[in-house]
Amino acid sequence: MRREACQPRPDWRARLESLGFAFHTIDGQPYWREDARYLFDAREIDEIEAATNELHALCLEAVDRIVRAGRYDALGIDARAATLVERSWWDREPALYGRMDLVYDGSAPPRLLEYNADTPTSLFEASVAQWYWLQDVAPDADQFNAIHEALVERWQILPKASHVHFAACYDNIEDAVTTDYLLDTCLQAGHRATALDIEQVGWSGRDFIDLDNAPIARLFKLYPWEWLLTEPFADHLLDAPLRWVEPAWKMLLSNKAILPLLWEFFPGHPNLLAASRVRADIEGAVVRKPCWGREGAGVIVLDSNAPEPRADEPCIYQALAPLPVFDNRHALVGSWVVGHTAVGMGIREDADRITRNTSCFVPHLFKG
Repeated sequence: MRREACQPRPDWRARLESLGFAFHTIDGQPYWREDARYLFDAREIDEIEAATNELHALCLEAVDRIVRAGRYDALGIDARAATLVERSWWDREPALYGRMDLVYDGSAPPRLLEYNADTPTSLFEASVAQWYWLQDVAPDADQFNAIHEALVERWQILPKASHVHFAACYDNIEDAVTTDYLLDTCLQAGHRATALDIEQVGWSGRDFIDLDNAPIARLFKLYPWEWLLTEPFADHLLDAPLRWVEPAWKMLLSNKAILPLLWEFFPGHPNLLAASRVRADIEGAVVRKPCWGREGAGVIVLDSNAPEPRADEPCIYQALAPLPVFDNRHALVGSWVVGHTAVGMGIREDADRITRNTSCFVPHLFKG
């Protein structure tokens, strides 16, 4: 694994915009970068893929243990949310996709930092943008990227010609692009689809409905479960005859409080980091993470014996595993799962050691 400087395509902005990638630059600063690329060998790709599959299997086992034992208090899950989780888990409601954030330097085993299992973004750039970049700049190389094909295939588990509604906060350009891309993969699988802003989802007294007052049978929502549960319509979540994508059991995995439970269930696993609700349980430096935080918000690094600022929300502690640094950039591997299989990855990097929503996306390739 290494970072290599390279020459951007002369028309890279136009090339990206022609694909529908409208947020390659954020507030005048590059989000997408192709003046560099990350290079891997086949062994490293195999290791990331195997670790992702192993971690996903551990996560599914953890969900089963939590549900069977009713360990919801450990995740701050109330009775209403627990009912939704249990119903979706016992009904085996299928998952679509997720992104594991891994620390990996090419020598130590990949280790899980967190699982963005409910509303992961950076999907379009990982699936589409970096694939077209590869075809333009290194068509003889390879890339760990079967994301698009896997998404189309995954939608085919639904009954033929299903109607799927897609809801997101469409005033957020990243959420809009991600949702519209997933809608397109659903159409390619032979289904029908309707896009809505999350605020346009209505309630008829019996069903959730769209702007034409048609009942919504299946709803993909790029909107976190913990936010849904605070909405005025949350009381109807238990009653509506609606299948959700992602299903409610995913709220267990998208909650960082799953990390201490994973360490409890599988202590010492080489792909996990020590984690706890109590700082003193972990020796050395730790990372404090809000249970429901996103995109690095509220994450702080606490060196050994450093005083800890007050937390305004429930947090967990995870042993510090520094991201590898290349050219003064901290590199994070985002490994994508579709269904229950690892299918690709994307690299995010930042001058800071905490990855945030403004951290740059850098394409990758590998050669045998």
